[in-house]
Amino acid sequence: MAIDEKTVQRVAHLARLALPADRLAPMAQEISGILAWIEQLQEVDVKNVAPMTSAVAGFALPLREDVVTEGANAAAILVNAPKAEHGFFVVPKVVE
Repeated sequence: MAIDEKTVQRVAHLARLALPADRLAPMAQEISGILAWIEQLQEVDVKNVAPMTSAVAGFALPLREDVVTEGANAAAILVNAPKAEHGFFVVPKVVE
């Protein structure tokens, strides 16, 4: 499936993207190449392949032991903080 510059311009407009005129032709070629690759994938015979619901299905994930660590030492943790007050991290205000 070939995509022309007019289609790229329309899709860019619908996506609210500012695409300069000199980028329309290269973008049309890139999109056409991607669609050609997808068409090539459609030719692969997957009739006897079960759908994959998870990349790790059938594998037991390694679990670490739930052990208590030295997390209660606030002074040691705050040593690396750029700024701390009264035992807490100080961060810039982001909500007005």
